[in-house]
Amino acid sequence: MVQKVSAEVQNEAMRIAKATQKPGQTKEQTKLISQGIEKGIAEYKKQQKAKNRTRDKQKKQEMKAQQKAAAQEQAEAMPAAEKTAAPVLPWVLLLLSWAGFAGYLLLG
Repeated sequence: MVQKVSAEVQNEAMRIAKATQKPGQTKEQTKLISQGIEKGIAEYKKQQKAKNRTRDKQKKQEMKAQQKAAAQEQAEAMPAAEKTAAPVLPWVLLLLSWAGFAGYLLLG
């Protein structure tokens, strides 16, 4: 599998190879060193991408876990609120309807 390396990486690799060039070193040797540096840079970038993907997956899993926990907490909290409010409401409505009926009979 041949990887395409950007011109920027090639230029950077050549610059580094020339900066570390020894006296008497041929252009071919410098070019081979440059290619090795390119491969190193490409491998480093590949590793960093893999680390970033792993980190992103982990963050997503943590976010899902937090959302799941929050939803579960909310679900557990809701029934408690409904248990106290639910029985009171029908009785209040019954009393209001009886009061309204009694008021209708007395005034009408």
